[in-house]
Amino acid sequence: VLMSLHEMFPAVHAAEMAVQRNPRSWDAWQTLGRAQLGLGEIALAIRSFQVSLHIFPMNPEVWKEDLSWARKLHEQQKATKTEAVQALTKEKELAKESIPDYDFESDEIVAVCAAIAEKEKALSAAKTVVIVSASGTVETVTEENCPTTPDETLFIRAR
Repeated sequence: VLMSLHEMFPAVHAAEMAVQRNPRSWDAWQTLGRAQLGLGEIALAIRSFQVSLHIFPMNPEVWKEDLSWARKLHEQQKATKTEAVQALTKEKELAKESIPDYDFESDEIVAVCAAIAEKEKALSAAKTVVIVSASGTVETVTEENCPTTPDETLFIRAR
């Protein structure tokens, strides 16, 4: 009844209690197996069906319906896991292949780095300082010619 109401945890609990009360009851083991299948515990369900068949081996319902269905599900589960592992392996291989291996010593990279260095040299050589005195006069000097200690006439210093 609990399985038909889709109450799988209580169904498994009730079936386990039935098995504990009478471990030789093949139908209690069969019910436990069905409830375990409802939870997705395929390996446990197969074991429960096997115990049921051990107790009453001539039960065609357990042979034909329950155990064969559980084994098919188990095979499908194995196949799905295998496919998932293969897909993950392929994704990892593709991820490794898709990252290009840059040659940082190629002529093009060296030329770009040299051009950037030359541009930086030109910019650092042309650093100027604008000095605005308190009287309002503006003077532009290079940083090398700039006095290191400011005097009282120095108002604003900006680059």
